[in-house]
Order: sequence, then C-alpha cells, then structure tokens
Amino acid sequence: MDVLNNVAIEPAQLNLLIKSRRSVFPKQFVPGKHIPDEIVMQVLENANWAPNHKNTEPWRFSVFTNEGLKKFASFQAEMYKKNAGDRFKDMVYEKLLATPLLASHIISIGMKRSIEVSIPEFEEIAAVAAAVQNIYLSTAVYGIGGYWTTGGTTFDEEAKEFFGLAKEDKLLGFFYLGYVETPSVAGKRRPIEDKTVWVRE
Repeated sequence: MDVLNNVAIEPAQLNLLIKSRRSVFPKQFVPGKHIPDEIVMQVLENANWAPNHKNTEPWRFSVFTNEGLKKFASFQAEMYKKNAGDRFKDMVYEKLLATPLLASHIISIGMKRSIEVSIPEFEEIAAVAAAVQNIYLSTAVYGIGGYWTTGGTTFDEEAKEFFGLAKEDKLLGFFYLGYVETPSVAGKRRPIEDKTVWVRE
C-alpha cells in the first residue's frame, strides 16, 4: 500500500480505475434519470485539482441541466442554422435540438487565458485537458457515464460569450453526463512497449 499525503491508496485500485475509464454516449444514457447535482459538483471539484502551471487554474465550466438543457440545445441549433449557409441540413439541426435532452447534465469546457501570468497557450489547454481526465475518472467511480465532445458550437467564436468566455479564451467542447443504460465495450490499447523508449546509459 502506498501512502500519498496521508491517504492510503492501493495501486491495483488505481490501475483498475484508470483502465475502467470509458466514453459513454447520450444514446447509452438512461432516459430521464437525473444525476444529483451534489455528485456533479464533486466531479467538478475533482477536476479543480488538475495540475496546472503557475496555479493559473484555467478551466471554466458552465453546467446545464433541467430546463437549461433546452436552452443549451436551442442555442447550438440556432447557431448552426445561422452559420451553416449552403451546408445546412435538417437532420443536423434536429440532432442538435434532441441530443442534449438525453443527458442529465452538460458541462461546457472552457479555457480562461491567463493575463497576469505569461504562460504558453498550449500549457493552459493541457491543464484543462487534465481537468477533463479527472472528470472522466470520477464518472467511473460514481457509476455514471459521460463523454467529451468537440462538436456543436465548439469552434464558433460567437459562441464564447454564451458560455462566459472572453475573446482571448477558448471553448474546448462539452462533457455530457448521464446514468448508463448500455455498458461500453471493453477497452483495449496497443502495448505500451510499442510507444516507449528507455534510455539507461
């Protein structure tokens, strides 16, 4: 048993947790089953402990649930309708309206650019990604499902304000949460030996 900061952690438990992490999609969620807000807040608290350079803590979250899911869906669908032009498809529009309603909660993933501290942008993005990994690991522990998507309005500059972000910030996608109806398939990875070089001398 290893002891880190006076907290006992079994290595085998940690290994299993990491290997248990999965992306679970809205069509796999239990329809209408709501995750308690307290659990979502704890998931975000876990995200808040991600590593970050110079303690800038660049992650910013907006949480949509209940009627807020309709607001989220309507915003994305109308933004798509406004900007799609000749690429507009009714099927895409309807999907943007319907899919968010399958979730219990949707969390927008934002990166707040540091102004006071000079840090390369990619480090701030990496910190937010680490926070999202904490969210993923938390879903595995709490028996809920979720996935990080960069669809919808993720890359639309006009969308930033809706999610509380400024021009210099970045919207990095959305994390959908719900209880799992259909388990994900077993994960697999190519051997780590194929991706690792050891330098001993």
